[in-house]
This record gives sequence, C-alpha cells and structure tokens, in this order.
Amino acid sequence: MNTLIKKLLTLILVIAALQAKAAKVDTVLTHSQVMKKDIKAVVILPAKYSKKVQYPVVYLLHGFSGNYADWITKDAAVQNLADQYNYLIVCPDGAFASWYIDSPVNNYWMYDTYVSKELVAYIDSHFSTIKDRSGRAITGLSMGGHGALYLAIKHQDMYGAAGSMSGCVDLKPYAKDFAINQILGKYEDDPKSWADHSVVGMLAQLKPNALKLTFDCGADDFFAGINNDFHQQLLAAKIPHDYTVRPGGHTWDYWSNAVNYQMLFFSRYFNKLN
Repeated sequence: MNTLIKKLLTLILVIAALQAKAAKVDTVLTHSQVMKKDIKAVVILPAKYSKKVQYPVVYLLHGFSGNYADWITKDAAVQNLADQYNYLIVCPDGAFASWYIDSPVNNYWMYDTYVSKELVAYIDSHFSTIKDRSGRAITGLSMGGHGALYLAIKHQDMYGAAGSMSGCVDLKPYAKDFAINQILGKYEDDPKSWADHSVVGMLAQLKPNALKLTFDCGADDFFAGINNDFHQQLLAAKIPHDYTVRPGGHTWDYWSNAVNYQMLFFSRYFNKLN
C-alpha cells in the first residue's frame, strides 16, 4: 500500500470519527397556540446527549430579516459549541421583524409569549433538560440581541443568564427603521410604549446579581453608541455585567467570533463559575 493511499485512508477514518461524534442538528415543528400557527426551530444536541442526563439550554436568536436556520447555515461551526460545552442550543424563529415582542397593536405578533412560554415548554417536554432558570440562558444578534435581553429581564423566573451581540438595546432612535413600527405602532402615537419595550427602559426591573449578563458590540457597528450608553447605565445602577467592544461591524464575521465568548460565559454560568 503506497503512502498516498495510506494518507487517504487515514483522512477518511478521521472524518468518519469526527462525524460520529458530531452534534445532532434537528429542525422541529412547534405550535404556537397564542398565534395559532406552527413555527420551526433548530435544536442542536451535543454528541453525548442522553435521556438519562438533564442538560442546560441556550436559546440563540436570529436578527432582523432572518429566520430559525440563520445560525446553522451562516455559522455552521456553532454546532460544535453544543459539543464543547455539552448543552443544547435552540434557535427559534422570530419571523422577519417580530422583535421578540408581544405586539400591543397586532395580536398576530406574540413572539414574547411564543419564545419564553410555548417554546420553552416544548423543549422541556421533548428533550432532557434542566427545567429551571438555572439551566437556561438566552442570547442573540441584532434584533435577537434586543430580544434576548428583553425576554430575560421580563422573565427572570425563566432565564438565569442572558447576552446580546450587536443588540438594538434602544428602539426609540429607530422609530422608522427595521419595521419596528409594525410591532409597536407609530412612535409619536405612544412614545411610552416604545420606551417600555426597549431594553434600556427596563433597567428598574434589574437587581444586582439577579441575572447574569453579557453583551458586546463591534466598534464600527451602528448600534455601538446605544450599547455604550446601556453599559454606562448599568454601571451607574451597580448592576454587574460583562461588556466588550471588539473590532468589527454589523456582520456575520463579527457574530461568528462573538458567539464563542457568549457560549463560554454561559458554560461558566451553568457550572457556577461566574
């Protein structure tokens, strides 16, 4: 057997071994009773998943104009993080522009209730999970960064840790952008609603150490200013948190890097290291 054939056989065996240990990626069909429709979600199971073990879960939200498959198609390496940290990663569908809010103007958009109640209930009933806030974290990018912090602060009984990557943490400056007005109505009609549904408007609901928080933003991102402001507000309120500014903009190159640090943060939380 010549050297080239030996190398090819070795390569084939290595690939087979890696595939055998790879995370399992499923697309599940969930149902939202409140919106009366079926909604897809990606569920990534670690390679060693066993029904005999209860696993933590990280809910990973997509951004504006995205869908449930964004993370696994645009950053396929994210599935390796489920293996690395031995927890489930769930990527919900938040529609084109739901902002993960229960819309006060259109009851067709009820993605707060869907993600934090209906989807969590589905995941906990169909998979072997830690059915407690100590085993749940949530994060996301852009619209999903807003959604993750908004949902975690609003539902501190459901999530123990939360993060955001390039999150739109203040909706008010973007009253005419990103279809937010289809969820909240016109800003001038109800500015209080816009303030109340913005992450920066929820600061009073946070108590020191009640929720483990991490968020980041690229230095060249158009959301950098509002993230810096939120960081300063958290400091003034003495709310412990991790905040990082890295080189980069509002791009998948940035998020594919940032998600690694987010997932490490959550692993440390689940293992009581934070």
